[in-house]
Amino acid sequence: MTKNSVRRSARLLGAGLRALLVLTLVCGVLYPLTVTGVAQALFPGRADGSKTRDAEGRVVGSALIGQRYDLPGEAGEEPRPDLRWFQPRPSRGLGTNTVNTRYELLLSGATNRSGDNPELLAWVKAARAAVVRENSTATYRVRPADVPPDAVTSSGSGLDPHISPAYAALQVHRVAGRNGLTVREVERLVARHTEGRTLGFVGEPRVHVLGLNTALRDLARN
Repeated sequence: MTKNSVRRSARLLGAGLRALLVLTLVCGVLYPLTVTGVAQALFPGRADGSKTRDAEGRVVGSALIGQRYDLPGEAGEEPRPDLRWFQPRPSRGLGTNTVNTRYELLLSGATNRSGDNPELLAWVKAARAAVVRENSTATYRVRPADVPPDAVTSSGSGLDPHISPAYAALQVHRVAGRNGLTVREVERLVARHTEGRTLGFVGEPRVHVLGLNTALRDLARN
């Protein structure tokens, strides 16, 4: 290799290193800091994860991610719904993460099963029967035809934080009885946590489960 070739290679290497340093500084430091700073200045709540707090100011979860309200099962049994609370949509996604041996974390995603898949149909039928059984009380009977679709199917992500007003209304009598509240009190609570369509026409009316249950806990304590 000639001296000119060596010098040319050295110049190219130096230029490559300078480009790497500049791009690392701009894309890896300045840009993230700028975006983070703008987000914290304009949308601090969203930038911090859209945290939901209770009446005492404690963080109880994120407004963006649905969570379950379950009681631990007996030895070898699956957890069962804690019927004191409004229940979210089913969370049957892609499976669970067993890398973390302390917690089983739901993997976000749809089941990818077709509408006539036998396993999916079995899940829906079992979920509908459970909704009817768990939400019927001595004075309020749920009919299978009254069960809305979101009560028996998961969302595309499996982590939908909302349920339909119809599913929330179906749970009112059971929640009221379990918490020593009147049906009217719980109905008013649901009404306050029912959101309309975005901009008046996008999406459907919905109820935020975490916010509703947080307010329910505060009400039941009083």
